[in-house]
Amino acid sequence: MQRTSFAEMHCSIGQSLERVGEWWTPLIVRDLHLGLRRFDDLAENLGISRNLLTRRLEALVADGIVERRAYQERPLRHEYHLTQAGRELVPVLMALMAWGDKWSTPEGGPPVRLVHQECGTEFTPRVCCSECGKPVSDANVTALPGPGAASGPGTRVLARRSGLAPENA
Repeated sequence: MQRTSFAEMHCSIGQSLERVGEWWTPLIVRDLHLGLRRFDDLAENLGISRNLLTRRLEALVADGIVERRAYQERPLRHEYHLTQAGRELVPVLMALMAWGDKWSTPEGGPPVRLVHQECGTEFTPRVCCSECGKPVSDANVTALPGPGAASGPGTRVLARRSGLAPENA
């Protein structure tokens, strides 16, 4: 099944999904974060076809989320490592995991527990304001046009509502 492209969407969420929205991608990033680095280990752990894993890893490398590093010369073999962009995706996946633990927990309970290394305490990820540190939610956040706001796919109605685009656009 062909996935819809969000490449033309003028929206940070759409652009993010263009890079990491394919179903296997978050699981690949998760496994790389957990220390699985070699192709065969990733394929075995995920139960993904080798062709599909190859395509997903190539896309992640091209998008700057993963890098390949040679670990053997003859025959040439590579390991995969998260780049800075990939490492910064991990907390997003933790937040998604927390949502899943709350709303779609697998039978038997959450399969993973997270422990904060700095304080040694088990925690549940949450998104907080970068300025005051308080949790954010749909009820206490207002979205305003940003410096890149424009009328386009994914932002057309919002741009019109905010006065950035004519009513008939």
